Amino acid sequence: RGLLNVFTTETPPVFLLVGVPGLETVQHWIAVPLCSMYILAVLGNCLVLFVIRTEPKRHLHRPMYYFLSMLAATDLGLALSTLPTVLNVLWFSAREISISACLIQMTFIHGFSYMESSVLLAMAFDRYVAICNPLRYTSILTSSRIARAGVAIVSRSIFVLVPLICLFTQLPFCRSRVLSYSYCLHQDVIRLACADTTFNSLYGFTLSLFIMVLDPLLIVLSYIKIIKMVLSITSKEEHPKTLSTCVSHICAVLIFYVPMVGWAIIRRFGENTAPVIHVLMVNLYLFVPPVLNPIIYSMKTKEIREGILKIFRQKKF
Repeated sequence: RGLLNVFTTETPPVFLLVGVPGLETVQHWIAVPLCSMYILAVLGNCLVLFVIRTEPKRHLHRPMYYFLSMLAATDLGLALSTLPTVLNVLWFSAREISISACLIQMTFIHGFSYMESSVLLAMAFDRYVAICNPLRYTSILTSSRIARAGVAIVSRSIFVLVPLICLFTQLPFCRSRVLSYSYCLHQDVIRLACADTTFNSLYGFTLSLFIMVLDPLLIVLSYIKIIKMVLSITSKEEHPKTLSTCVSHICAVLIFYVPMVGWAIIRRFGENTAPVIHVLMVNLYLFVPPVLNPIIYSMKTKEIREGILKIFRQKKF
């Protein structure tokens, strides 16, 4: 019965997406850099996955690169989750999206966001083991354990999303159908419901805290232990070299969590903030990590960089 509430004739047949508030007349030009970002995100992450998959086993088939594959796959999924509606709105002014399609998109966006947070946490553990217990690195992070970690990451995202989806399908929608962005987000959609959404909001807020507080806290604790270990067992000259192996991961953590936290703060406390600022922050949160992560890892990881250069030389680009 609950599942039917979303699709009954009493609910609006569609939601209306928006582009960039106040810039509707030039939004087709805004689509140009966004489309470029999508192309970079898709090609960059596909290239990272291809290099890791095709390079000789002794080079890239190691725990660190398995986790990097998970990150690239998650970034790819996150980019593709928003691609159809964003380009439809900005290029073709096609603003309508059915409730069922909205639910599917919302599920994928939040699901891949939770997965990315989990992957970054797993990569922090990988760096901790690599630096603090290097002699047992491969024996601790075996292929079977990494596979189980991947299953746990996906299962975790599904487990936390199922109640969110079930709660959403119980809601009747009879208010304004206009959303705030070019894609469906849970926090934005439930405000249009003509029913009490207190529990929905509370559950969504709890999940947000889960990935904005718990996961980053565990990552910070991992790096505190890493720094203490580095300071205690290596000379000052070796400190930069040892910590340089963590630079790519630290950058990935910052470009994922900083925009997310910034958007959450503005959404929570910035009621008088211009709508364009809200759109800018959420776009940074969703678009920047998939674009920058493959660039960062390509620049800072020698094996990935050499693998990419090898592909370009073979294709004679």
